[in-house]
Amino acid sequence: MKKTLLLGYGNTDRQDDGVAWHILTAIARKLKRTIPDPSEGFYPNGTNPDLMFVLQLTPELAELIAGYERVAFIDAHTGNVDADIQILSLEPGYQPSPLTHHLTPASCLALAQSIYGQTPEATLFSVRGYQFNFEKKLSLQTNLLASKVVDEIIHWMNN
Repeated sequence: MKKTLLLGYGNTDRQDDGVAWHILTAIARKLKRTIPDPSEGFYPNGTNPDLMFVLQLTPELAELIAGYERVAFIDAHTGNVDADIQILSLEPGYQPSPLTHHLTPASCLALAQSIYGQTPEATLFSVRGYQFNFEKKLSLQTNLLASKVVDEIIHWMNN
């Protein structure tokens, strides 16, 4: 298997926004790995695939991303995307954001390419979120979609 990073991001305290945490947890179970406490999080430890969870994408991640052959970005989306599950191949490219502390996966890739000269193969796995209340539990709809995305990511890793 190519050196792979599964990079989930979102807010586990905002219900479906934390879907990536739940997806990484399910993948860790399938890989028979220890599930960390959410307060400790997933951090790369040299296993393949490495699992990581962050609140949001930041420029500092470019160095980490540059060290992998491929990266899966895992996130929630709202109703602004037609499909319940969106799987996109990504290319590096700066994308401006109206939020001051927000970076897109394509922008992370662009930073890895321009600073470190490395461009890993990258795919975005995005799951529709339905509820974003202050709660740790996923909505029923997003939970069902998350289990499908786990299978999609396992398939992606093995090909």
